[in-house]
Amino acid sequence: MNSERELDVFDLRILQVLSSEGRISWRELAERIGLSFSPTLRRVHRLEAEGTIRGYMVDIDERRILGSMTVFISVTLERQVKEILDHFEARVAQMPEVVGGFLISGSTDYMLHAAVRDLAHYQATLDYLTTLPGVARIQSNFAVKTFVRRTNPLIAPG
Repeated sequence: MNSERELDVFDLRILQVLSSEGRISWRELAERIGLSFSPTLRRVHRLEAEGTIRGYMVDIDERRILGSMTVFISVTLERQVKEILDHFEARVAQMPEVVGGFLISGSTDYMLHAAVRDLAHYQATLDYLTTLPGVARIQSNFAVKTFVRRTNPLIAPG
């Protein structure tokens, strides 16, 4: 679990490098951040143990797997009742098209980030969502262009 310890400049350098180059060798990481091998490795292990580093993953281009169209789908439920919320979230979490899902504040209840191949695939995705209990309204917006995308938003570039 993450303690409330302040991250120093070396910790931040480690996080910045690993967020963009997760397969870097420990020796190269040490060289890049300006520490020797052992202290670098101790810091990485501490960041992992504290939960600051939650894991290492592959950044997959969802367009190559799911489809080239990015759509943001706002979903409003009839009522915000725990049973309906839980059921909706569980069903949506099983949809491969949905690459991100958020319970949000405001005039809608959920914002889904989805990737679809084409309009027919999008329509099938909508058709499925409309079958879920409690769904009152769906509104979608298609992304025209991605101008920034970060795998780790806490570590600003540069």
